[in-house]
Amino acid sequence: MEKTLDLKFNYTEKKDTRSGFGDGFLEAGRRNPNVVGLCADLIGSLKMGAFQKEFPERFFQTGIAEANMMGIAAGMTINGKIPFTGTFANFSTGRVYDQIRQSIAYSGKNVKICASHAGLTLGEDGATHQILEDVGMMKMLPHMTVINPCDYNQTKAATIAIADYEGPVYLRFGRPSWPIFTDPAQKFEIGKAWKMIEGTDVTIFATGHLVWEAVVAEAILRSEGISAEVINIHTIKPLDEEAILDSVAKTGCAVTAEEHQYNGGLGDSVAQTLARNNPAPMEYVGVNDSFGESGTPTQLLDKYGLDAANIVAAAKKVLARK
Repeated sequence: MEKTLDLKFNYTEKKDTRSGFGDGFLEAGRRNPNVVGLCADLIGSLKMGAFQKEFPERFFQTGIAEANMMGIAAGMTINGKIPFTGTFANFSTGRVYDQIRQSIAYSGKNVKICASHAGLTLGEDGATHQILEDVGMMKMLPHMTVINPCDYNQTKAATIAIADYEGPVYLRFGRPSWPIFTDPAQKFEIGKAWKMIEGTDVTIFATGHLVWEAVVAEAILRSEGISAEVINIHTIKPLDEEAILDSVAKTGCAVTAEEHQYNGGLGDSVAQTLARNNPAPMEYVGVNDSFGESGTPTQLLDKYGLDAANIVAAAKKVLARK
């Protein structure tokens, strides 16, 4: 389907966003000697091996002891280090929420919590690993910045950017090979949404892997005479409220698309912004109060209603409510 559409963005290669993190982490380490790495026995899965090989004295294997890893990372910041912790998103949040809240967020420690295998698209590992609540958990913590980039290039750029940012950060990325469609030389601006495609009828706010699905959805809608504006919300907190309000003031309605529960995710943040400032019809594309299951990423996106076809359907539904 994608190849017959007139896409505003195209791709010639697919690569997992966790590799974007690994390459960005290595580059951040080369730029700043205070960058250090900690990993909970998942060096290969987090793509942290290149950093470990080049800077062995700045890398610490903590073993399957994620709570200890967070405590160690918090302590390292006291002496000016910039620790990047690495494990799966489920273990980066749900397993260690107390340590993050008490030791990192409460005192604003400069820890970068780097979380791979987020959402449904880690696929065959199944429901126990497919955390769909992590964005909500992390964005509710005072002082925490929450970032969810869309492809390899943006993940690499975001990883480099957070090394220069002072304060705790939750960086979310994934396992599957995914289209690379953003500029490799991009400048990543924390808290600044990216208007990818101009439109006048409906706004699609997307984050993470679903940004690509939104690009495909826009082409489908355009082929049917519907003008959709696509905005990449790579930073969920702090949220670019100005970009959201400006776009919806023009289009009059919105769809949010995310690989996360309805509750607590991007959709909730956009809805709160609109409710406080400019109420407008809105539809969610996300997981509706459900756990995941085992399957391929494509199968799961289809079954749980997170693909381009479902974004198109949501856009038509919200247009009917204008």
